[in-house]
This record gives sequence, structure tokens and C-alpha cells, in this order.
Amino acid sequence: MPHPIESLTVDAQGLPLHVRQRNPAGAPAVLFLHGWLDHSHSFDAVLPHLPDAWRLALLDFRGMGRSGHVGPGGTYHFSDYVLDVECALDGLGLDAVHLVGHSLGGIVCLAYAAARPKRVKSVFLIESLGPSGGTPGASLDRLRGFLDDVHRPPNRKRYASVEDAAARLRENNPSLPEPAALHLARHGTEPFEGGVAFTFDPRHRRRFGQAYDEAQWRALQAGVTCPVQLLRATDGLAPDEALLRGRLEALPTLVPPPLVIPGGHHVHLEQPEAVAQAVSAFIRGP
Repeated sequence: MPHPIESLTVDAQGLPLHVRQRNPAGAPAVLFLHGWLDHSHSFDAVLPHLPDAWRLALLDFRGMGRSGHVGPGGTYHFSDYVLDVECALDGLGLDAVHLVGHSLGGIVCLAYAAARPKRVKSVFLIESLGPSGGTPGASLDRLRGFLDDVHRPPNRKRYASVEDAAARLRENNPSLPEPAALHLARHGTEPFEGGVAFTFDPRHRRRFGQAYDEAQWRALQAGVTCPVQLLRATDGLAPDEALLRGRLEALPTLVPPPLVIPGGHHVHLEQPEAVAQAVSAFIRGP
């Protein structure tokens, strides 16, 4: 019988973070980090295809999924998500883990691996190629945008049904299959004003006041010491190829070449078995 998945809460300096876990006595330990405005259930279809002996943990970043929202006057910054990983590992009693991250989650994986090399055994990136901070010259506009956004009240939009919320997800991401969108919506909404609303804090839609420019990000990547594998989807992110090459060259422990499988940006929802096989092969090693 497969091990059941349990929900628990870990503390992030007073903020509750929701974590789901399978086989807490298992090994190796693997922590999954979801994409922006998603939640840990985005990996549900992958889990049945991973070894039952492994310890699997799935984190909801702060202000997303079932994790707590920051209080009045609070904001969300990239470094907060990195802190969430540290707090999750501490709360779960894990000294070191393999990290699997989709999109934003992958960016956080790399940042944490650079900052805490002894706590990360490997990083598996799914459709995650680093932040888009732009040039140093963009820093002033970014700060102005952050201040402008703070004056916009958070708007929590109501949808008549989970199906309507799923349709909205597909508007933003046309490559997302309808069953996958419904799965994300079912686990990412809650009752609200006679309909449903997404559980993420709408303040996440505000622009960051600070971000890494390309030189800063490559310097950070250079601190990653564990093996790194990148999986791309044929119809996923389409970055500038020169930028992509430069970033891959700045990852000293990248396992070449990047894996490519059919699908869109949420390829782990479209091809969960293929993604799980790639993760398993990478973590098990040669």
C-alpha cells in the first residue's frame, strides 16, 4: 500500500507554512517547490510515479496554497520564499534534501542551494530558467512600480464556480489542459461571497521593489555546488537563447544537456509519469 500523505504546519518566524508529507521515515528526502500563485497540489500527479520508499515533502509558499498570509502592512519579496525553504527544513527536521522546483520554485531552489550548499544534495528544475530582473537601468522603474502597486487595494476576485476559476487559469495559460486546470482550481480556491476565490494573497500580484539583474543572478548561480538538472517543455518558456546559454554556462554543476519533453509550462501536470521518471533517474544517479 502506498504511504498516505499527511498535512502539517511548520513555523516561519510566526507565520504558519503548510507542508504535505509522504513517508516521513523514508529516504532520500525530496522537497517540492511550486510555481508562482500555484500550490503544492500541482505535483500530485507526479507523486504516484516516484519510489514509495522516498520521503516526499511539498511546501506551500507563504501567501499561497494553504499557508498563512503576511499581516497588514506586510509585503512579499523573493528572499521570503528562500526563508520558507529554510523554515520548512528546520520544521521537518531535515538536515539536507534534494530539491525539485517548478518555475518560481526552481528559482528559489537555486538561490537556496547557493546560500546553503550543505543542505541541498541536488536541484531538479522544471521550466525554470532564472528570474527576469532585467538590466541595472530597470531598477528605478521597478522601485517606482512597487510604490505604485502598494496604493492599489488588494482585489480578491470572486468566481461563480470552481469551473469558472479553472477557465481563468486557462486564459492565463492556454497550454494548460482542462483537467489540470480543474485540479489546480479545486485545491487552490475556497468559498467566497457565494462563489469561490483563489486562496493566494492578492498582494502577490504587486511588483517587487528589488530584483536581481543578470550579473547578480549569475554570480549567485556560481555558488551552487550540487548537481543540477533542467527539464524544459517543447511549448513552455521561450527565453532568449543567448540569455539561456549564458545562464546555463554560469551553472558550474549543471548536468548537460537539458532534458526536453512535449508539453507546456506546467508540463509536470501534462506528463507526470515522464517528469517523475526524469526526477527519479536524476536523484538515483548513474
